[in-house]
Amino acid sequence: MFDYAAAREHMIDSQVRTNDVTDSDIHNALRRVPREAFVPASKQSVAYSDTNVVTDEGRVMMRPRDFAKLVQLADIQKTDVVLNIAAGRGYAAAVLSHLADTVVGVEQSEELADRATELLMNYDVLNAAIVQGDLKSGAQEHGPFNVIFVGGAVDCVPKTWLDQLADGGRLVVVQPNGPVGQARIYTKAGNAVGDRIAFDANIPLLPGFEAAPKFVF
Repeated sequence: MFDYAAAREHMIDSQVRTNDVTDSDIHNALRRVPREAFVPASKQSVAYSDTNVVTDEGRVMMRPRDFAKLVQLADIQKTDVVLNIAAGRGYAAAVLSHLADTVVGVEQSEELADRATELLMNYDVLNAAIVQGDLKSGAQEHGPFNVIFVGGAVDCVPKTWLDQLADGGRLVVVQPNGPVGQARIYTKAGNAVGDRIAFDANIPLLPGFEAAPKFVF
C-alpha cells in the first residue's frame, strides 16, 4: 500500500523547504491535510508530484511549491479571517484553517461547494465553510477579510475582491505575464492598495477570468 504520510513528508522536505518556505506552522498545516483525499481517486497517485493536479473542470490543486509559497506570502495570522476564492474540493481551505481563525471558501456551483463541504467535514475542519456564489462577487456578507487567497490564476483582480479586504489585508494571486505566471500580493492600507510581484508561478487561468480581447484597427 502506498505510504501517503511518507509522501507528505517528502513533499515538505523536497518541494517546500527547498523553495524557501521556512514557516514551521505551514509545514505542520501541510502535514495535517492529506492531499490525496482532495483529488479524484484516479489522481491520488500524483497528489504529491511537482505538478498542478486537475480536480474538476476549471479547478486544480496547485503544485506543492507554488501553493506553499503563496500561503507564506499571505502571512496568515491566527486571528485572521480568510476568503478562499475558487475553493475547488477544499484542500486550500483545509490547510488555511490550521493557520487562521476562520476560512470562508467560495465556489461557483452548488455541486462543488457541497463536495468541498463534505470533505472538510470528513477531516473535522470546523472553522472553514464553503459557500456557493459568483466568484467575482467574493463573499461580502462574511467580510471584511484579512487575507484573500485565490485558487487559480486571473488576468485581472476584480475590484469587488479588493473592496472586501480589511485595512492591512492581503490578497495573493497568480497572474499571467506572457509565458510565465507571477505570484503577486496586493496590500490594502486605508483606501489605497499597493501590489508587488513575489515569485514566478504557473497555474491555469480560472474560467471567466481571462482578459477581454483587444480590438486592433
